[in-house]
Amino acid sequence: MIIPYGKQDVNQVDIDAVIKVLESDFLTQGPQVPLFEKNIMDYCNVNYAVATNSATSALHLACKSLGLGDGDWLWTSPNTFVASANCARYCGAQVDFIDIDLQTYNLCADALERKLITAKKENKLPKIVMPVHFAGQSCDMKRIHELSQQYKFKIVEDAAHAIGGKYDNNPIGCCQYADITVFSFHPVKIITTAEGGIATTNDEKLAATMKLLRSHGVTRDPRRMENIPDGGWYYEQIELGYNYRMTDVQAALGSSQMQRLEKFIEIRHQIKKRYDVALKALPVFLPYQAKECVSSMHLYPILLDLERLNKTHAQVFSELREKELSVNLHYIPVYKHPYFRRLGVKQTTCPNVEEYYKRAISIPMYSGLTETQQERVVSELSAVLQ
Repeated sequence: MIIPYGKQDVNQVDIDAVIKVLESDFLTQGPQVPLFEKNIMDYCNVNYAVATNSATSALHLACKSLGLGDGDWLWTSPNTFVASANCARYCGAQVDFIDIDLQTYNLCADALERKLITAKKENKLPKIVMPVHFAGQSCDMKRIHELSQQYKFKIVEDAAHAIGGKYDNNPIGCCQYADITVFSFHPVKIITTAEGGIATTNDEKLAATMKLLRSHGVTRDPRRMENIPDGGWYYEQIELGYNYRMTDVQAALGSSQMQRLEKFIEIRHQIKKRYDVALKALPVFLPYQAKECVSSMHLYPILLDLERLNKTHAQVFSELREKELSVNLHYIPVYKHPYFRRLGVKQTTCPNVEEYYKRAISIPMYSGLTETQQERVVSELSAVLQ
């Protein structure tokens, strides 16, 4: 039987919550969406939350609300899914990449500072920097925030992997060091709404803009209208917006899942501890956890010690797949994709991410992974690496 690298955990309580909505009067924009937003706000200790149909949509809204547009630059990590960079392109902005730290696999603050020094001389400073909390561990947000004050850029945290994680004893998503934080609720993430995302912020204006843009740029608020309403039916489109709304069905599932978020994180850390012990003698490098962080443990990426192996990266990956372990690789450096090559993005500026990409494999990590399944993962991995 195939063991996936990630999988949702849906129980009967979740199913009942969804059925209750299906039997109600509202399937789309009813009471469940604001309730889910409040659940996230309360958990993250943040003032505003804007739920969307995907994290990609939330990233796009975040960039739009911060005024990203033609002629601007967004910088992000190359060790991420393409959505982190695509949201800038949707706004007409240019994208560049900051190398990663080889311990955390996150955007490297030292590399960011070096690039900012050069960009200031060339008058090409970014409007937005988007740190990606890879595998659920926060980037060095204090340092990045300090640089934002010096170089005057905005910060959008791509925390798609990281709900339930902590940084400096505060929940990721509280926006202590960011303008906006975005979470994902795709089925392989910590909690799921089937598809969905959310943006958190402490800025009332940013929240209002994102809410407007997620629903076609349409308002029913007379205070925002240019014309006198014709009647109770009246609304106005005041911006070019999108249909990025989350449904009540999705939100109900999300609220139900939030009741088990802490348990999911606890289980993932138990799985991590077992891996840490079982794999320490193998020719692999195990994930590093910074002392100021509590990771949500979305992923457990190992790096192959190729100098101690007689197999290539591709051979190890293929052999694990043949043994019905659905391992994965997170991620192909974004700038390697043909779309970004055609944009002229430099291909040789991030040596650490290149080194990571040559060795990385994500092995199964999800809250429903049983000890028996984990023992099989360890056994099969050990056999392949002999």
